[in-house]
Amino acid sequence: MKLLFILFVVLPIAEIMLLIEVGSRIGTLNTAALVVLTALIGSLMLRQQGLSTLFRARERIDSGTLPLQEMMEGICLAVGGALLVTPGFITDFIGFACLIPVTRQWLVKHVAKQVSMSSAFSMHTQMRRENFRTDDIIEGEFEADKDKNDHLK
Repeated sequence: MKLLFILFVVLPIAEIMLLIEVGSRIGTLNTAALVVLTALIGSLMLRQQGLSTLFRARERIDSGTLPLQEMMEGICLAVGGALLVTPGFITDFIGFACLIPVTRQWLVKHVAKQVSMSSAFSMHTQMRRENFRTDDIIEGEFEADKDKNDHLK
């Protein structure tokens, strides 16, 4: 919930404030040109990095390995590309961080570590709950009704 608030309220306000500040220093047209330029450079980088990641994934598949790192990098590239198309300098900074190989690989490793720790905790918690539940077992006997199964013959 806190992340959504930051994404949809705080980030756009910060972007607008920064665009106004940059526009007042370098001019409105220069600011607009800079936003368009970052989107163009980002799209070129996205294409180049996307193809590179795709080729590495293909090599892993050919060697019989699951390309998990490349798949996560692909998600990071998609997020980075979307952020670069979004007008603003903060989103451009985050978008470029997703496109630069060193920072992208660090982000992917960091997120994977957080996800694995979170899933390990939830799995441990779930196993503990399952061990103490005895009300899930219903003892009894059943008998198949032969009249209802006659239509299967």
